[in-house]
Amino acid sequence: MSVDKVARRLKIKRRIRGKIFGLPNKPRLSVYRSNEHIYAQLIDDLSSITLASASSQKLNVSASKLEESKLVGKLIAELAIAKGITDIVFDRGGYLYHGRVKALAEGAREAGLKF
Repeated sequence: MSVDKVARRLKIKRRIRGKIFGLPNKPRLSVYRSNEHIYAQLIDDLSSITLASASSQKLNVSASKLEESKLVGKLIAELAIAKGITDIVFDRGGYLYHGRVKALAEGAREAGLKF
């Protein structure tokens, strides 16, 4: 039985979400990657609210997807630090920790987030 890529990613995502949980003082950094853009959200799972969000759509920068991902990571880190958040839990959303997802995480770390 063959499982397509989307179903495989969703299965991995469910497994990851069963293990991690975002709190008000340590929110979850959720990553979504589309063909064109990359999105990041800081989520407090206890009260089910989004604390901050950033995407490559908002950047309006003409760069490679990898560079855009790094800039989104830095942007979400700046928004988090402005709200007094320095520690987070990273939710890669079922994607491999490679390429654009890794670039976003490295950008967030460079800007001061700890995870």
